[in-house]
Amino acid sequence: MKIVTYNVNGLRQRVSQFGSLLKLLNSFDADIICIQETKLRRQELTADLAIADGYESFFSCTRTSDKGRTGYSGVATFCRVKSAFSSVEAALPIAAEEGFTGLLGCSRKDEAASAVAEGLVEFSREELLKVDSEGRCIITDHGHFVLFNLYGPRAGDGDSERIQFKLNFFKILEKRWESLLCRGRRIFVVGDLNIAPSAIDRCEAGPDFEKNEFRTWFRSMLVESGGHFFDVFRAKNPNRREAFTCWPSNTGAEQFNYGTRIDHILCAGPCLHEGHDVEGHNLVTCHVKECDILTEYKRWKPGSATRWKGGWNIKLEGSDHAPVYMCLREIPDVPEHSSPSLAARYLPMVHGLQQTLVSVLMRRQATKQVKSDVVSSSFPDESIISGGCSHVKRSIANCDVSGTDISCCSLDQDSRNPILKVVGHSEDLKEEAACSTTIVFNEEYGSPLPNKRTRKRARKSQQLSLRSFFQKSQNLDDGIENSTNDISTSQTGVLNSNNQSQEAPLMDDRRCSSMQNDTNGISSSQGQEEPDRPCSPTQNNTNGNASSQGQEEQDGSRYLEKQKKSDALLEWQRIQQLMQNSIPLCKGHREPCVSRVVKKPGPNFGHRFYVCARAEGPSSNPEANCGYFRWASTKSRPK
Repeated sequence: MKIVTYNVNGLRQRVSQFGSLLKLLNSFDADIICIQETKLRRQELTADLAIADGYESFFSCTRTSDKGRTGYSGVATFCRVKSAFSSVEAALPIAAEEGFTGLLGCSRKDEAASAVAEGLVEFSREELLKVDSEGRCIITDHGHFVLFNLYGPRAGDGDSERIQFKLNFFKILEKRWESLLCRGRRIFVVGDLNIAPSAIDRCEAGPDFEKNEFRTWFRSMLVESGGHFFDVFRAKNPNRREAFTCWPSNTGAEQFNYGTRIDHILCAGPCLHEGHDVEGHNLVTCHVKECDILTEYKRWKPGSATRWKGGWNIKLEGSDHAPVYMCLREIPDVPEHSSPSLAARYLPMVHGLQQTLVSVLMRRQATKQVKSDVVSSSFPDESIISGGCSHVKRSIANCDVSGTDISCCSLDQDSRNPILKVVGHSEDLKEEAACSTTIVFNEEYGSPLPNKRTRKRARKSQQLSLRSFFQKSQNLDDGIENSTNDISTSQTGVLNSNNQSQEAPLMDDRRCSSMQNDTNGISSSQGQEEPDRPCSPTQNNTNGNASSQGQEEQDGSRYLEKQKKSDALLEWQRIQQLMQNSIPLCKGHREPCVSRVVKKPGPNFGHRFYVCARAEGPSSNPEANCGYFRWASTKSRPK
């Protein structure tokens, strides 16, 4: 059995790098793959990030948003199995638990989902929930051993709040381990613990390096200090130096292997042999075949461009961590079992929610109610009642002539939106009600009419050119063609009513010319000849002059825009030249420095400074960063 632990520094980025989740997992050729720092919220666990053919997965995500920690950490365990059901494979867990306090629930049927884990009763519920709220642990029980996939908290110097959180995190975790060991269970702990235990695990460690309280605690857990755990990598490689798993991402330190070893595999408990009490028998000597670092996953590889010679512009793909693996031997099968209920295959975001017939009917009823609300909100000034008598205002169908048949009224505000038809019979619209009045949705359209606010927002978001004012709108033509029959009926009804009541007013030449342009599309679509009207004979010349004038104005605006871009480019080049001349040279290599900005909260936050452009490395290496530093201006200097 092969187990791999890897801080991916964003699961979505690694999946994109490898092309798919399956390709990423298959690249390790491992049975159990423990991933840290997924940076995924629970609602972001889609199938392409959580499900891979041949693997069962288990996730824990951040449950808090304190200090912007939403999607900040997160862990996941992937188990390669032949079958997720009725399997005897040890890689498929028989139980799984999110967190390590017991309050987030587990998949054991005989345990309460909210019961505090054994050995943790001395801690308050608030303390337990806090350490489990950042998605830093997934526990899987594989029968022969219990596997902890951990992402340890990071606590910078001077950050008392995070230091206290980290202390509580490992204190409670240690209690959980002791409880399991007292029951005779075997434990494997893998992950990024954010602790480099000894000076050998850190590049150029200072004299006080090992006095740190977290490093002291880590070493106290090891067998050589009287503890229960083996540091599996050090047990197999006791004297190897420069065996690092993490490098600073912003200094190019990978090039000179200037990093730390904070990704670990620990184990505790007896071996699987019957005579495990025999001297010299333990998990490492009996079952661990090898343990090493997969350096081929480093971002910077031999042959890559040197960072200070144009290489800073080259984006290095990959995490700032390297995976660590361990190969086990003589791990027998376990009794037949199926995938625990905590598996990602059962998550609603991946599997979906089972719908009942009642929920479907309720959703349909709610949809109908929403549609009726949209109609009523679209016409706030009208009173329209289906299947009854109601006072209908004339503004509904823009019918200002008395005695107009309501069936002629058609509202078409947008060819892409529903067309509402008011169907009914009435001879007088003065004050009497229109009986049997209904609102019918045109079946060709599926979306409601936009309200005034939506139409106003849409108009603002569409930038119009001068040419557009002299061209016919395709959408308008389509809408006119779709509603030809309704308009034809409407015109007939209006003309008849006008003949009965009063004579139509005469139109002057200018108005006639405008009407002829507007009704061109309608006449052609109806296949009817337009009657002769006393229109202006210079109409075509006017349109041609307007079109050519619009073209000239558009060409002029394009020239001005091009000229502005050219001027902006020249100004930016001038600024860059000034900046280049003001960049200092480092004293160690006499090369231009790179500018950085202070991001740590404090009195210097946001201030710019210059440092040597070379990659960080050992001070004994003349090719590495010389350590040059200078503030960008006197104003940035600390007082």
